[in-house]
Amino acid sequence: MRLEHVNLTVSDLDRSIAFYSDLLDLTVRWKGDLDGSRRAAHVGDDNAYLALFQAADQGVVRESYTTPGYNHIGFVVDDLEDAAVRLKTLGAEFGEIQDYEPGRRLYCYDPDGHEVELVQY
Repeated sequence: MRLEHVNLTVSDLDRSIAFYSDLLDLTVRWKGDLDGSRRAAHVGDDNAYLALFQAADQGVVRESYTTPGYNHIGFVVDDLEDAAVRLKTLGAEFGEIQDYEPGRRLYCYDPDGHEVELVQY
């Protein structure tokens, strides 16, 4: 089993494409219109991707660790320090690198406030 994709609704499609592409070295696999009106893109590699959808209305990301729902997305990276430099360049909010068994991690937020965990094993 492997995870193929995750769908995220974003407030600015092009900004989110740039954020995830620059942070994780992802490429645009597909970009177009859904139903002739909503813009969308698939950003990833040959194994997995993020399906990004342009929001019809502005709103707030609701993630919670205390009620059912979405918490965060985790990505494995080769170099956590490099990821931190990229996050700083992107102007993203992020925490300190934390050591934990069996690796290291840091948490950040994408431009819409989706929480992202970066892990280095």
